[in-house]
Amino acid sequence: MEKLSRQPFKIDVLMKYGTDLTKMAGEVNLYILLLPNALPGMKICVNGRSMHLIMAAFQGKLDPVIGRQHQLERVEQILLKRRKNNPCLVGDPGVGKTVIVEGLAQAIANATVPPKLQDKKVFAIDMGRLVAGASCRGEFEERITQLVDEVKQSDGSIILFIDEVHTLIGAGSGRGALDAANMLKPALARGELKCIGATTQDEYRKYIEADSALKRRFQSVEVPEPSVDEAIEILKLLCGKYETHHNVKYSEEALVAAARLSNQYISDRFLPDKAIDLIDEAGAQAQLQNLIVSNERRVLIESDIQQIVSLWTGIPIEIVTPEESQRLMNMENALHNRIIGQHEAVEAVSRAVRRARAGIRDPLQPIASLMFTGPTGVGKTQLANALAVEYFGSKESMIRLDMSEYMESHSVSNLFGSPPGYVGYDEGGQLTEAVRLRPHSLILFDEIEKAHPSVFNVMLQILDDGRLTDNKGRKVDFKNAVIIMTSNIGGSLVMREHSLGFDQVKMEVAEELRENFRPEFLNRIDEVVLFCQLSSSEIKEIADIMLKEVSERLIKAKKIKLKVNEKVREMLVREGYNPNYGARPLRRTIVRLLEDNLAEEILRGNIKEGDSVTVGLDDKGDIKFF
Repeated sequence: MEKLSRQPFKIDVLMKYGTDLTKMAGEVNLYILLLPNALPGMKICVNGRSMHLIMAAFQGKLDPVIGRQHQLERVEQILLKRRKNNPCLVGDPGVGKTVIVEGLAQAIANATVPPKLQDKKVFAIDMGRLVAGASCRGEFEERITQLVDEVKQSDGSIILFIDEVHTLIGAGSGRGALDAANMLKPALARGELKCIGATTQDEYRKYIEADSALKRRFQSVEVPEPSVDEAIEILKLLCGKYETHHNVKYSEEALVAAARLSNQYISDRFLPDKAIDLIDEAGAQAQLQNLIVSNERRVLIESDIQQIVSLWTGIPIEIVTPEESQRLMNMENALHNRIIGQHEAVEAVSRAVRRARAGIRDPLQPIASLMFTGPTGVGKTQLANALAVEYFGSKESMIRLDMSEYMESHSVSNLFGSPPGYVGYDEGGQLTEAVRLRPHSLILFDEIEKAHPSVFNVMLQILDDGRLTDNKGRKVDFKNAVIIMTSNIGGSLVMREHSLGFDQVKMEVAEELRENFRPEFLNRIDEVVLFCQLSSSEIKEIADIMLKEVSERLIKAKKIKLKVNEKVREMLVREGYNPNYGARPLRRTIVRLLEDNLAEEILRGNIKEGDSVTVGLDDKGDIKFF
């Protein structure tokens, strides 16, 4: 446009006939770029080892840029410097580092950059192709030298973009040859070579910062992850290309769901990349379904995005849908189907989970952190199991750690992995690996009071920051996990509840917890849940549940129908009830008196597949099968 405006008489003629001057300027610039003699001697940059980003911008091949104006202006400012004018974009994978360079190319194509940048041409160098085929000694060095010479000959009109710029270090080195980084350093320092780099935080620290000479030649530009609202705007701009590709239409609710659900449930990737992948795969799924159903253009809604989130994460789709609210309101009833008694404990757990899902909790901390305390055998582990099933969909969602295995100081490293050089380094940590593979889980720290004091330093980080760094430097996210710790502290006090009263017992248990745990640890727990001693009537209900499980296993394995009469139930409860040990002796009693005898009868052939069996007592009070 500026070049055209220097000839006012021509502009008047063009405007008289209604010419679109902006479009014409773009076509003229593209024609200039395509001239064979526009950049004489450009061999490296046009023989398949690079991509001309300005040309791609003119041809509409680049995606639009939104919300990166500050980073774009910072890149332009560094490029305008006389020396050391090499910006390096540093950010997590998928946050949009490459898009910023593409935004610069589009700004140059649209002449919306400072005058000194308007004649620049941006080439994205493919380091892999630059190294490929350079088998002879000196061949790679010759290519790098040729590249630098060609950039110099362009009189500063060429800007190179090297994605994953840390790959310069060591590229082409071998048999005593210099790597690409050392060959480019002099030209970078003198300003003869303008280069934009892009790399991640980890690689920048590991490679660029470690080489002080290379670090001072690049000016780092931090590229943070966009917010959810910014990601939604990005999706609105990009969705048109995906709609054309998949022959679908994305509703606004689908785009909002893609940004919000990916931010909530996909913790090992970053916006906007993970949200873009969500709408892309949802479009692919719809395209596949359209082949089966019809060829009509389908409108994708929130439920389509929810299905992909469930597919990626393994979380039951009910959890990522609005119906989750109704499930949470009925959490007590669902838990009581699996837990007998312990009404206060069930209500406390349900309240904590509802608080978390209502958005009141800190989104960076775990969903809930609870401590279950009380006598053995009263249902602490069983309630954790029930919560895993009701909230996360299956028992496999529970990660159980027996803290008696972490009683020594050296065993703490087993949680997040052994340091380099030690046995087990490659295996990772027992806790971090389990959570990294299944971030949406219930983590049970069983008998937490047995753990070494050093373990609680790790717990503080998990409860406070919602993350833990493993032995390989990877950050493991705990924000979608429920943390439950069990303890037998206060068990003897609960046994005296009938004489002390429940409120007095709670006060004394709280005091005993303060004596055994550090205050900063207790202060980070959402709620301490006290489990009561089981009554004889509750033991009977538990016996019914256990007997029902035995019956279901028999039907599934042998199609044998089992019926247990009331006298047998009373006998099992009488033999298996011990107030000091809760319900655990009851299970052992059922195994010893019922299951063992039943197995013998089946093996003798007295009970066959498909039979109906009634369990009763003989005259001596022993179990008998009818």
